[in-house]
Parts: sequence; structure tokens; C-alpha cells
Amino acid sequence: MVQKRYLSWSEIDKLVERLTGQIGDSYDALLVVTRGGMIPACLISQRRNWRNILVAAVQFYTGIGETRDKPVFLQFPSDPLVHGKRLLVIDDIWDSGKTIAAVKRRLLAAGATPEIAVLHFKPQHSRVEGRPDYYAEETEEWIVYPWELHAPEEE
Repeated sequence: MVQKRYLSWSEIDKLVERLTGQIGDSYDALLVVTRGGMIPACLISQRRNWRNILVAAVQFYTGIGETRDKPVFLQFPSDPLVHGKRLLVIDDIWDSGKTIAAVKRRLLAAGATPEIAVLHFKPQHSRVEGRPDYYAEETEEWIVYPWELHAPEEE
């Protein structure tokens, strides 16, 4: 059975404050990875008064510890929107790192300069080279965020 940690909105506020304190201001846009990155990106954009937010709808996970072989890009900004831009890519968690690595590869191929920011980084679970440029907390727990209505059940 997977050990879960349920976060409160107060804990999210502290994590977002910590993350916001690490990142700079010289981005052309935010790129939020849905769905997990939507709320952290919104909270960060409110704190920094940033309005240019792009969306990458990517599906990789199919359940706890279950992923597809390749990500499915349901929505992604066109190359001209990101070419030559410095982007802050925001997601909730870097677990295997496969989703963010796929997003980063696609942005680099389009000529963007991405930096990655996540609330949680799981270095022991990572299956890709590198690490996020910014993260609020390192953990090995299964994180359940307060915006998740129902956490996936173990089978």
C-alpha cells in the first residue's frame, strides 16, 4: 500500500510562497501543465501579477505508478507562441519526471528557453536526467492535493 500525505490549503499556501520566493521575474510567459499545475500556476501568477499563461494539456499517468509509453499532448501552444521565449513551466509534482521532460523537449525543439518549477520533487522516483530548476519541497510520499476530489485507489 502506498503511503499518502494529504495536504491542506494552508500547506499549499506555504509551498507556493516558498516556490515564488525562488523564481525570478524575467519570463515572457508561464506554461502550465494540466491538470496538476493549474492551481499552483494560478496562485503564483496572482502573487506576481503575471497574466500571460499558456497551457500544455499532457496525459502520461493512467493511475498510481502507471504511465503510458509516450505522453499524449491533448493541447500545446504552437511553435510561434513559444519560439524565442523564456518560459516558466509549472506543474504540481516531479515524480517520474517523464511528463515534464516531454514538455521541456517539445519547448526546446520549438526554440523556447524553459525553466521548471514544481511544488514537490521526488528524486528517488525520477526516471529522467536532471531535476526541476525550482521546487518547494523534496519528498518520497504520494501527495494528495486539496483540489483532488478523489485520490486514485490502489488496486
